[in-house]
Formats: sequence, structure tokens, C-alpha cells
Amino acid sequence: MLFAIVDIETTGGNAHSGAITEIAIAIHDGQQVLDFYETLINPCCPIPYFIQQFTGITNEMVAHAPTFDAVAETIFGYLSEKVFVAHNVSFDYSFVSNQLLQSGYQLQVPKLCTVRLSRKIIPGMSSYSLGKLCRQLQIGLENRHRAGGDVMATAELFSMLTQKDTHGDIAKMLKAGSPKKRNIFTK
Repeated sequence: MLFAIVDIETTGGNAHSGAITEIAIAIHDGQQVLDFYETLINPCCPIPYFIQQFTGITNEMVAHAPTFDAVAETIFGYLSEKVFVAHNVSFDYSFVSNQLLQSGYQLQVPKLCTVRLSRKIIPGMSSYSLGKLCRQLQIGLENRHRAGGDVMATAELFSMLTQKDTHGDIAKMLKAGSPKKRNIFTK
């Protein structure tokens, strides 16, 4: 089984009114990263000032970047037939699946949330935000609030979680989220 660990940066918090400005995907086999993809994306709209301050991604940086439509086929290829993994997976999945749908691709893959997994497999942490969790677990986190840095830290966290998963919690969460139990496609 392969996992696509995803992190995105966006123009806002709503997948229907916002757009992706950066995406990174780490293909993971449950032990290590096998492949990596990262690109800035031109959202075709201005990035709000507070988002620019938060991520460091400016309008100038994305002005000549590809649009999502231009990279949709590549992104869909990285995500197809894999488990979609993210820290707060609902946020990332909603944006990616929405923008893929606008580009003519239907993403229908199982999802795993490293926030939920961390709470289950490593209980008792003072915080499960990515930055604080990484500090507590001594996971390196470079380029915070940039897709590549965050996805590599999430990949290291996911490796740790798979090693510590002595009760089969990952398999249980995947089974609980199977299409037989509930629709995993957000559209």
C-alpha cells in the first residue's frame, strides 16, 4: 500500500472560495519517502496580505507559476490509487479534490489524518498542531507553513506513527473510512 502525504498552502480557509498556491506530495511506503513533488501554483487571484505574511508566498512568486489546471494531471497521477494522508486531512483533501474536480478529475481515495492518528497512537501530547508536535517528538521542521517543509515533517511523523502502531490503528482507521461504511468522496 502506498500513501500520498500532502500539504498545501492556499489563499484562504474555504475550498469553494479559495485556491491552492502551493502543493507538495511525498509518496510513502509506510516506512520511507519514495518520491516527492512540489510546485507553486498560480491561484489566478490575489493572495490576501495576511496569507502572504503567514506563508511567505507572494503574488510575485506565483505570477509565473503554473495554474492548477496545468498541473492537475500530474497531481492526480501522484494521488491516484494511494491513501491520501495529511495533517488535518479534511482541509487539504477538500481543496485538492475540489480543484481536481474543476479540472475534470474525480479524486476518490481513502484518507488518513495524522492529527487523529497522533492522538490515538501517541496520546498525552500537550498539542497536536504540526509545529508543536514536531518539537515534542524532535522531528525537524524546516520552512514552516510552506508545503514542502510541512509535508516532509508530516512524512517523518507518519513514519514514526507506522512504527509505533502496535494496535493496528492505521488499518482500523482505513477500514472505518472505507466506502462500505461511508462515502470517502467529498463531492
